[in-house]
Amino acid sequence: MTASHVVDLATVKSQQQTVGDSLHPVTSVEVTVLLDNTVDILLPSSEVVRRPPLLPDAFDRPALRAEHGYSALITVDGGPSVLYDAGISKDGAAHNLSVLDVAPTDLRAVVLSHGHADHHGGLEGLLPMLGRPRLPLLLHPDAWRQRRLVFPTGTEVRLPPPSQADLAAEGVEVVEERGPSLLLDGHLLITGQTERCTPFEQGLPGQQALVDGNWEPDPWTWDDQAVVVNVRGRGLVVVSGCSHSGAVNVMVAARRQTGVTAICAFVGGMHLAGPVFEPIIPQTVAAVHELAPEFLVPGHCTSWRAQAAMATALPDAYVASTVGTTLRFEATSTINDAHHTSTTPGNHTKDQ
Repeated sequence: MTASHVVDLATVKSQQQTVGDSLHPVTSVEVTVLLDNTVDILLPSSEVVRRPPLLPDAFDRPALRAEHGYSALITVDGGPSVLYDAGISKDGAAHNLSVLDVAPTDLRAVVLSHGHADHHGGLEGLLPMLGRPRLPLLLHPDAWRQRRLVFPTGTEVRLPPPSQADLAAEGVEVVEERGPSLLLDGHLLITGQTERCTPFEQGLPGQQALVDGNWEPDPWTWDDQAVVVNVRGRGLVVVSGCSHSGAVNVMVAARRQTGVTAICAFVGGMHLAGPVFEPIIPQTVAAVHELAPEFLVPGHCTSWRAQAAMATALPDAYVASTVGTTLRFEATSTINDAHHTSTTPGNHTKDQ
């Protein structure tokens, strides 16, 4: 890979509908979970899953922090990386980078999964720490929307977007894009706006957006976008912040955009928490079982009920997502690249 500038606006525009073979396979990709809802210092490592080391003076050292937020550092072929989301607290992701002693020396860009604060709030503390002028920040234009969530109980929660003024003050180069785009010299795909195809994934009921001074229903969160890497011989590694598009839709869209059917791993939030989403856990689990990811690493907003259901249904694939975990997926010559089929998970009738 070259050290060329990560974002060329004309190139990004031309790549909207021409991903396919343009996404080059990689030899390896590492996903380090910088922020998630859970810390567990006692989980063991494996060949693929590297947990933070348990040191003799562990309880005398600064501890990793968990919060209701998500952030991941994605590194391709041991070199260039992108930061995907930044968590909710101002210093959470920055603190965990320091505790983990991780210095992203070849960080090419920041990618925002969507405009909710639990995915961009940490930018305030991270950007000065990263110290790179004109660092590209890629997002969907709907990420700027002023939103709120109204619960059936009447409780309202504001969902503030990123501050354009603050980002400008930090010298960030904001790149808005609705469609898919490629980074890292064609080795990493940002899906852009995700097509919805399953009948049971119906967005985020109760979400509203401020439009021309009025609050209007905004359930679909069209700014939701994932990051995809194709590991040679293993398939797609799909990293998703919240999957407001629906986790199954996210994986199906990744397969459709790349032409690769095999899913090496799904990592990130599946948004199955709470009474509104718990009824679709069985359908989601069945569809994920059909998609057959080699590794399934659900975190953040997935919920403990959905985690338990996933672990039960896919015991060989399931991996607990905790802060500080690094997942390393390497190419293999024993598995051939698979290509897209016409089957749409979620519309099945057979038992899983």
